[in-house]
Amino acid sequence: MSSEPSARSITFLTWRDQKHPDGGGSEVYVESVARELASRGHRVQVRCARYPGSAAREVEDGVELVRNGGRLTVYPRALWWALTAGRRTDVIVDVINGLPFMARVARRKGLIALVHHVHREQWHIIYPGWRGRLGWWIESRLTPAVYRHVVHVTVSESSRRDLVALGVEPDLIHVAHNGLDVRPVIHAGHDATRISVLARLVPHKQVDHAFRVVGALHDAHPDLALDVIGDGWWRDQLVQAAQDLGVEDRVVFHGRVSADRRDELLASSAVMLLPSVKEGWGLAVMEAAAQGTPTIAYRSAGGVAESVVDGETGLLVDDVTEMVEATRHLLSNSRRRHAMSEMARHRATGFTWRATATTVERVIAGLSDQSP
Repeated sequence: MSSEPSARSITFLTWRDQKHPDGGGSEVYVESVARELASRGHRVQVRCARYPGSAAREVEDGVELVRNGGRLTVYPRALWWALTAGRRTDVIVDVINGLPFMARVARRKGLIALVHHVHREQWHIIYPGWRGRLGWWIESRLTPAVYRHVVHVTVSESSRRDLVALGVEPDLIHVAHNGLDVRPVIHAGHDATRISVLARLVPHKQVDHAFRVVGALHDAHPDLALDVIGDGWWRDQLVQAAQDLGVEDRVVFHGRVSADRRDELLASSAVMLLPSVKEGWGLAVMEAAAQGTPTIAYRSAGGVAESVVDGETGLLVDDVTEMVEATRHLLSNSRRRHAMSEMARHRATGFTWRATATTVERVIAGLSDQSP
């Protein structure tokens, strides 16, 4: 395999782009890798859904963004493109966020499946009943059958194991961890009266568990406040949950903020909570770590067991009761919290989008070895 891959035309088929109101870590990953590949001379395009106020086509940092279709119609429109004009593209990266674009129907070569994590829990949380069962059947049965012999890229060993369990050939799966933008470190003191959550406001992020932590620690830490960083379609339900739990006066909903403001809020937090059901990696963990903020997350959430080094850059727990106790411990133990802060900040420097893109680029270079 050449150490300097020749320039290719590469198109990412993805549900949303980073500016989409529901955009999150997956979109950051795709566009960060796309920008890196474009900077190396590749012709890179991202095709995704439109949303109110968005342009149908624009170019940013050498990457062409093409928006066509809505929440669901983006899939058939992208497949039609792959069957027609897309045949002239060297490589298609089918970003599978639960549902595939079925680009496998359009080509046998020059195809990569990018999977952050499997969505078993999310299907049943967001779509109770037959829709959730159908979604999980598509992801767990249909997609692996269609993409079984396709090269995959994923973001953690946890996701790799999940894909193998679904029937994807292990030798076809490459792990390319999330990178991180180089950001200035803000020295805001890590206020022991503030904790934070950085997440999209959707049910499976379980942000309400952080409300329960604040409520449970009220007697020992009466000044404790929670900064909720992010937005999403579940916001109103979370506002109501804070009221129901009696913590609305100690929870601040900041919405979607700039990277600078995000870093300020993380840097002022003693700890970040990540109560998510499932994460492929946990980009928020590393964004917090870059500001010296340790994370407490659920061990069962998959990739966070890799992005968080348990006992060194944060703590992994099994349920909300343990999350309460872990938060109590770190808020009360400044020496351990500060030690974790330093280790988290140091570890974050080892993750770059350049390294992520290099792994993806090597996978792309190896596609020429595939059988037709």
